[in-house]
Amino acid sequence: MGQRTTLSVIKADVGSIAGHHMPHPDQLAVCTKVLAEAKRRGVIIDFYVTHVGDDIQLLMTHTKGVDSSEIHGLAWEAFKEATKVSKELGLYAAGQDLLSEAFSGNLRGMGPGVAEVEFEERPSEPIITFHADKTEPGAFNLPLFRVFADPFNTAGLVIDPKMHEGFIFEVFDVYEGKSVKLSAPDEMYDILALIGTQGRYIIRRVFRKADGLITAVVSTERLNLIAGRYVGKDDPVAIVRTQHGLPAVGEVLEAFAFPHLVAGWMRGSHFGPLMPVPQRYAKVTRFDGPPRIIALGWQVKEGKLIGPADLFDDVAFDETRRIAQTIAEYMRRHGPFMPHRLGPEEMEYTTLPQVLKKLEDRFVKISPPPVGVHKREA
Repeated sequence: MGQRTTLSVIKADVGSIAGHHMPHPDQLAVCTKVLAEAKRRGVIIDFYVTHVGDDIQLLMTHTKGVDSSEIHGLAWEAFKEATKVSKELGLYAAGQDLLSEAFSGNLRGMGPGVAEVEFEERPSEPIITFHADKTEPGAFNLPLFRVFADPFNTAGLVIDPKMHEGFIFEVFDVYEGKSVKLSAPDEMYDILALIGTQGRYIIRRVFRKADGLITAVVSTERLNLIAGRYVGKDDPVAIVRTQHGLPAVGEVLEAFAFPHLVAGWMRGSHFGPLMPVPQRYAKVTRFDGPPRIIALGWQVKEGKLIGPADLFDDVAFDETRRIAQTIAEYMRRHGPFMPHRLGPEEMEYTTLPQVLKKLEDRFVKISPPPVGVHKREA
């Protein structure tokens, strides 16, 4: 029996330099100090602090399991200390993702994004953590479907006996707060029917069908649904276990070679291409974007984090980035028009309702309505 280890990836935007660009080094330093002290006291085994765009990313290994109040409280303390730095330096949107003043024992529903997985360590435990900015949790739907259900992406689904039975997808409805587990490949069309609506139905977890081994976890926090208003995009994180009867690292990364359109660019109100970038490009400047994602590769041994390997720092992704630039240029030319701007259901959480409120007395009813116009059912 291997050691049971928990990997917690917790992120938050608590302020940044020059708009929604990137955190200040002092913020990262104070988070590092808080986690280093926790490691010294034995609260956590190991940690790593980084960022993508304006989001601070905390990676922690420990033996306290998922949803530990001690681990969540530690992340909250780090983010509160980073918020103090933000306020001292006058950084933009200080404490933006912290939707409460006091920690209540669990971070879920309080703003920060959380992805956690508890597992029994294999003799070799390669893991990828993904960190995205200017997008929403549903941004992982397409690549994770390709990783765990598309044999044209993942050869192991065809030729690896341990993967040949397929995988179980847990799909979470963020509006209703409930989930369903669906099996691939036999329920593939049902899975696609849901996850294609990526603003509502999100792949939350993936399990190997043969033995129930957990293989992937995605943060599912939707800040606008929590706060009831636009407070910033969700900027999700994900954890994917790889190799030894699971998709190979290269198969997982291959799913990101297509820069698909995701919601979240500029004010959380526009679609843009998800661009895989190395850590050195993990800042957002053009129209506060485009949306981007980094991939960090790790070996986990007795809870120690060996790494990271900056997996998108590869010329093999240069063409993907070039295509993403072309898509970004094309989408930007639409300006405030759809399909660049999000649809009306997503715009409910922006400032658009205030504009409609201002104009409501100036709308004139046309009766009867024009041919083909029907009242939408409640």
